[in-house]
Amino acid sequence: MKELLIATKNAGKVKEFEDLFGELGFTVTSLLDYPSIEDVEETGVTFEQNATIKAEAISHLFGKIVVADDSGLFVDALGGEPGVYSARYAGMEKNDEANIQKLLTNLEDVPKEKRTARFHCALAVAIPDKETIVVEGTCEGMITTEKHGENGFGYDPIFFVPQLEKTMAQLDKETKNKISHRANALKELVPVMKQLF
Repeated sequence: MKELLIATKNAGKVKEFEDLFGELGFTVTSLLDYPSIEDVEETGVTFEQNATIKAEAISHLFGKIVVADDSGLFVDALGGEPGVYSARYAGMEKNDEANIQKLLTNLEDVPKEKRTARFHCALAVAIPDKETIVVEGTCEGMITTEKHGENGFGYDPIFFVPQLEKTMAQLDKETKNKISHRANALKELVPVMKQLF
């Protein structure tokens, strides 16, 4: 059985990875299955560095192939904020609602056409005794002035995807798993995974 360990305790991400990798025939486990494992400190200054740090640390611990992602939101009008601090934008405790409110407050005076943004995802695959592989994906959109939709997590309720005329949180998971930054990174990863297995 092809097994992948996902280096995250974020239930929303785990579900997305289960859906995405399940289609490729992988069984997915995550750090939710190992609650005693402490979070790996993300000391990198880029998504790529943080994903690599997490993947390599957990792979070393378990001796398994580990996939880690680091992802977040770049808002052009805020000079790229929140960027690598997306999960902790409003404080060290990860709080989606507080992060959304802080972002909306910081964009209060920004007109609709200047609220361009993109989700960015770096995926790192750490393989015991081999070089870590990193791929990236993005998804372009706009930041709304208020929340719409109940699905997803993080900034999804305020991230509007123009070609679909919906926020990420208004999309069903099948649609999101075709167009999201994580899905786009995974598309880059598929040929790599096929070579490994």
